[in-house]
Amino acid sequence: DNATVTDPKAKITDRQRRTVDLLTSRTGGAYIPPAKLRIMQAEITDKASAAYQRIAWEALKKSIHGYINKVNVDNIAIITRELLKENIVRGRGLLCRSIIQAQAASPTFTHVYAALVSIINSKFPNIGELLLKRLVIQFKRAFRRNDKAVCLSSSRFVAHLVNQRVAHEILALEILTLLVETPTDDSVEVAIAFLKECGMKLTEVSSKGIGAIFEMLKNILHEGKLDKRVQYMIEVVFQVRKDGFKDHQSIIESLELVEEDDQFTHLLMLDEATNPEEVL
Repeated sequence: DNATVTDPKAKITDRQRRTVDLLTSRTGGAYIPPAKLRIMQAEITDKASAAYQRIAWEALKKSIHGYINKVNVDNIAIITRELLKENIVRGRGLLCRSIIQAQAASPTFTHVYAALVSIINSKFPNIGELLLKRLVIQFKRAFRRNDKAVCLSSSRFVAHLVNQRVAHEILALEILTLLVETPTDDSVEVAIAFLKECGMKLTEVSSKGIGAIFEMLKNILHEGKLDKRVQYMIEVVFQVRKDGFKDHQSIIESLELVEEDDQFTHLLMLDEATNPEEVL
């Protein structure tokens, strides 16, 4: 997510050019302490110059990464407040990439990242939409490549965005249909993991839709073509549903941070997600 801000007419001294080279070279993702970045920024008087823009961009990137890597259930309100002070409209591409990477690296914190997205989305719906779009594209690519690990982590994130009312339940039902209509061991396993994450929410908002998915799973079970292990998983998820998904809360109380009326729900369908806006 590099913003191209080079203006050929921007006058630039040798020293500033060295600074820009340091920041833009491959290694010059080299770590620069925030204090040094601030000094470098202060030395450049022309705010329109490429050097200044580049340093401002790097500072924003480091700041966003720092906040995303620190966020947890206890500090989410504070972190979000700090994050909203940053220029996240300009850095929305960075922000989305940072959150998606963090969630993929720590899927057990998915509910926290989804809560963070839900707060940002209630203030800047276009950022929520961009993140959701990128996530769905990532899921579709992984599905085509039979990359089960990425399918599992990205669909888990989508499930929690449905729980947080950032994504519409139609998207969840479309994903589930895609996974179970031509069932394989892997696709059914991903579907079951996904159902556990947002089954409670789906039961509440679309009992008919989730009923149809369980009907399909029942047929898959009767056909008996899948691996014994996966058939057992289907039986387990029927039991989970019978118990009302009680061990799979859609949102824990401490992460219900946005009033329903303040939330903007994106009606994004599977085949609508095509342009990830990488240029941002």
